[in-house]
Parts: sequence; C-alpha cells; structure tokens
Amino acid sequence: MKKSGGIIALIAGILGTGAAFITLFFGAVAGGLESIEGVDNTGAGDMIVGMGWIGLIAAFATIILGAVAMNAETKKPGILLIIAAIIGAIGGGTLTMIFMVLAAIGGILTLIGDKKDTIKN
Repeated sequence: MKKSGGIIALIAGILGTGAAFITLFFGAVAGGLESIEGVDNTGAGDMIVGMGWIGLIAAFATIILGAVAMNAETKKPGILLIIAAIIGAIGGGTLTMIFMVLAAIGGILTLIGDKKDTIKN
C-alpha cells in the first residue's frame, strides 16, 4: 500500500502543478484587468497569484514526498505528505484543492501500509 500511496501522491502532485499554473494564469489576468481605468482595485489579482504560488510549492512538495514515501522505512514522509496536502488545499485555491485531497489520500495510504508485507508459503 505504500507504493500505491506514493504513486497516487505523485499523480496528485503532477496534476496539482498544472492546477497551480492555471491559478497563476487567472491571477495574472485579474491583475491585468485591475490596471484598466475604471475597474475597482481590490487586489484580488495579487491574492490569486499568491494562492497559485502556495499551490505550486505544495504540489512540488507532494511530488517529492510521494517519491520518497514509496520506499521509506518510517512514517515521516507520509505525515509530511498529509501536511503538504492540507497546506495546499487551504492556501492553493479551489482547483488545486481537488488534487491536494487526492494527495492526502495517498499520504493516508502510505501511513496504513507502513507494516512490512510478508509472503507466507
């Protein structure tokens, strides 16, 4: 189960990276529209760009921790994977949150599969 949890986390991290780039794109568009005369400058574009960066960092951390968790001997990578997924879900925006929930599921699977699998004859 550790390997499957790591693979799920890797997939979630890769898809989360794409979602973070989409969030960054829409933040840049919103920031550009704020500079137009007559549009209310509320700073929403800057906030969306910040959410995109948080999501991107969390997605990269998910990729790294997912790869480490597949062959780890301890529970630490699984715990850090869940923490990175929570941070990405809260700070990364709605689109990134979808994939960070998947990363959290991968982290839970790595924690459950911590016991050594023994084959009995």
